[in-house]
Amino acid sequence: MKPTKFETAIALIDKKNAEDPNIYSSSGLDYPKELLYSQRMSRKLLQFNSNASKALQIAARAQHICRWVIPRNEFPMDRVGYLKWRETLKKMHAKTTVDILQTVGFNEQFINRVEKIILKKLIKKNDESQTIEDVICLVFLDYYFDEFSAKHSDEKVIDILQKTWVKMSDKGREAALQLSFSDKGLNLVKKAIS
Repeated sequence: MKPTKFETAIALIDKKNAEDPNIYSSSGLDYPKELLYSQRMSRKLLQFNSNASKALQIAARAQHICRWVIPRNEFPMDRVGYLKWRETLKKMHAKTTVDILQTVGFNEQFINRVEKIILKKLIKKNDESQTIEDVICLVFLDYYFDEFSAKHSDEKVIDILQKTWVKMSDKGREAALQLSFSDKGLNLVKKAIS
C-alpha cells in the first residue's frame, strides 16, 4: 500500500533530522539530536491533544528541522543576538518544511497552515499556534529541564521558567504540573510560579 502524503512528509522530515551531526544520548542510546527532539515533540503533542490535526502534527515534527545548520555562535552572544538567531531559525524551519510539503503535493492552504504554526503566528489567538507553544514548553520541561537547570544559576532558571509559564495556556500549565520533576526541579518550578 502506498504511503499517504502525511506519512511521506513525516518520513522526509525524519530523514532530514537524521542528518544532524550532533548526538544526544538518552537511556544508553545515541540519537541524532534533532531527530530525537522531533519524535519527542510528536509524542508529547498526541499526549496533550490526541485529536491534533495533520497540519499540527507535521508542524510539531518539523519544529527544529535542520536546526544545526544555523549555529547559535553565528549571532552576537547577547539577548538581541539570541532573539535574532531564534527568528532566523523559525523562518528556516518553516521554509524547509514548506519545500517538503510542496514536493509531497499538499495544497497551498494546508501548507500555509503548517507554515503559520511553525512561525507561531498569533499565539494566544490561534489554537494551533498556542498548542505548539504549549508542546514546546512541555517537551523542554519533561526532557531537557534538569539538564538545563544543572548548567545555569537558580535565578536564570527561575527567570526562564517564568517566561515559559507566560507563553503557556491554562491547559498547558495544568499538563506541566502533572510532569515528574526532580526535587530540585519541582522546587524551582514552585518558586517560579508562586
